[in-house]
Amino acid sequence: MASVLRSFKAVSPALRRPIVAQKQVNFARAFSVSVNRSAGHGPPQLLGPGAKAGEVPTDEAQSTGIERFELLGKLEGVDVFDMKPLEITRLGTVADPIPVYSLYPERQVGCTGYPADSHDTIWLNVNTELKNHRCPECGSVYTLNFQGDEALLHGGGHH
Repeated sequence: MASVLRSFKAVSPALRRPIVAQKQVNFARAFSVSVNRSAGHGPPQLLGPGAKAGEVPTDEAQSTGIERFELLGKLEGVDVFDMKPLEITRLGTVADPIPVYSLYPERQVGCTGYPADSHDTIWLNVNTELKNHRCPECGSVYTLNFQGDEALLHGGGHH
């Protein structure tokens, strides 16, 4: 402990020296490290402004991230996660399967049978590897209507 105090005493005069203003050096900054500038266009801001002092924040003011993305979509009348159920007006067959729209090469589909709610929900992993996927309970057939980036099919977007 004594050695630590002695070393601190030796350093402390250096800490007490007056700070001398250094000459400012101007240099050019590389474009790769420059701040990105835009004309106000781009993805939505996912950080809310927060509440003003003394006020209770609203959802719009305090939400962040994916919750804010969903909230901004609802304010514009857009279901950003496409959570509406499939329109099942018929039983899917091998000749005429029920298409499932997806931007990703696979999607989870919950089959409740035809007519709707005729059996418990059975979850199917509908993907691009097989053309048709059949529900083991009611026999309804689903196929993936993949509309996404072709690079995802070959593992380009998988992390």
